[in-house]
Amino acid sequence: MARKKVIDVTDYSALDQYCIGLNEYYKSLRRAGFSCDHALYMITAPQTYPATILPSPNWLPDMPDYFDDEDED
Repeated sequence: MARKKVIDVTDYSALDQYCIGLNEYYKSLRRAGFSCDHALYMITAPQTYPATILPSPNWLPDMPDYFDDEDED
């Protein structure tokens, strides 16, 4: 049986870690039975990301709230 290579996460930049996390998230969604379209939708919505795939600290900007109903009249 072949041994798996141990990967040191510190060898990767925050962007690399983020992309690896997205790839793993997509593959997990597919294994869970999501269609390609639904899995792609899920990875384009940062609000759906589990906390475990994002590098720490989270470098994603705060997403605007599109459902803000305040009137500015």
